[in-house]
Amino acid sequence: MKEYEVAIIGGGPAGLTAGLYASRYGLSTILIERGLFGGQIVNAGYVENYPGFPEGVSGMELGRLMYEQASRFGLTSTVGEVTGFKHASDKFEITMDDGFITAISVIIATGSNYRKIGVDGETRLTGRGVSYCATCDGFLFKNKDVAVVGGGDTAVTDALELSQHAGKVYIIHRRDQLRASSVVQKLAFSIPKIQFKWDSVVESLEGQDKLSHINLKNVKSGEKSALQVDGLFVAIGLIPNSALFMGLVEMDQNNNIVTDESMRTSVPGIFSAGDVRRNSARQVATAVGDGATSAKSAFSFLKER
Repeated sequence: MKEYEVAIIGGGPAGLTAGLYASRYGLSTILIERGLFGGQIVNAGYVENYPGFPEGVSGMELGRLMYEQASRFGLTSTVGEVTGFKHASDKFEITMDDGFITAISVIIATGSNYRKIGVDGETRLTGRGVSYCATCDGFLFKNKDVAVVGGGDTAVTDALELSQHAGKVYIIHRRDQLRASSVVQKLAFSIPKIQFKWDSVVESLEGQDKLSHINLKNVKSGEKSALQVDGLFVAIGLIPNSALFMGLVEMDQNNNIVTDESMRTSVPGIFSAGDVRRNSARQVATAVGDGATSAKSAFSFLKER
């Protein structure tokens, strides 16, 4: 059984940065990722808001570069599913599908998944008109008609951002009033190009090589209609990948891991970074900052030990 000073669970920008910093600190560090190194960013066709790439960079390339840089400083990495996690004495036991390891400190960087609508055509048209990140993809729809699903702060804020690019923005909401804060609502109502589809739900998405229209249903009247748009942005929430740690570290009502500004959780020796933690801005740049901070805090924790 191998023991490490730091174990990082999750290989997105937060986890890779934590691995880079921890390895440079001279700590024996392992990073465990269940999929592709780079996390969700590898699904982004083009990233133009990450510093240092004035012409933009593909998500796949950015993830690859982060992984290569972290590995250059001696980071050990492995691909596998973490199936068990427990606090044993003064260390942590991490069970994977091919064995288990122990670590003196752990950085949880497991990220989150976008909550999907769950309708026909959604998966097939993702990246072909369907997006879950207005900040990432809004610029692709300059002067085109788009729609946003949701009624909370995220959805309305996305609509406001999209209004800077798109020709028209529809907000599709299953109720007859928004849940977003009054300030955000007031701003949205003041912009003529933002229109509302009240009491409506998405039934299916249509299109061959790209999204062509959305099939809607009015939940009050039962009336069905088709809305022709070039893009659909889904903003109905995120699901943090935190189930493995429930009952161990403190979480908020949405199961995001609670941390302080140093990325420390409620359990000494456990840190968290990136989208899985509470109050994350859910951007690559902030995830990188979280990763650096969590590694620094882990180093301080181990030094005190």
